[in-house]
Amino acid sequence: MYELLFVYGTLRSEFDNPFARRLRAEARLLGRATVVGSIYRVAEYPGFWPEPAGVVHGEVYELMSPGTLQALDEYEGQQYERVAATVSTGERVWIYRFERQPPLALRIASGDFCAP
Repeated sequence: MYELLFVYGTLRSEFDNPFARRLRAEARLLGRATVVGSIYRVAEYPGFWPEPAGVVHGEVYELMSPGTLQALDEYEGQQYERVAATVSTGERVWIYRFERQPPLALRIASGDFCAP
């Protein structure tokens, strides 16, 4: 059984960092999707939080290697928790949620980290 992962920040296909490259090597990009919630610019990267309800843009990957999630958990660090969500295509996915709701002033209104 393969698992699905929704990415909305520096793991998206637009980025060229070691973990984004690893994700592309060990997973299959299924396409773009959205999830209900908001993203916030918490540093040079975004953080997802389920409220306020908005639209978060990202990509869904089908993970092909069992070690990928563990490596990505380490990359995301203790500030993020991997939780289940449902994307616009109706599929259940993993998503990395920030540890606490960031200040509303940091919200990316477009819901798209690559097109704020």
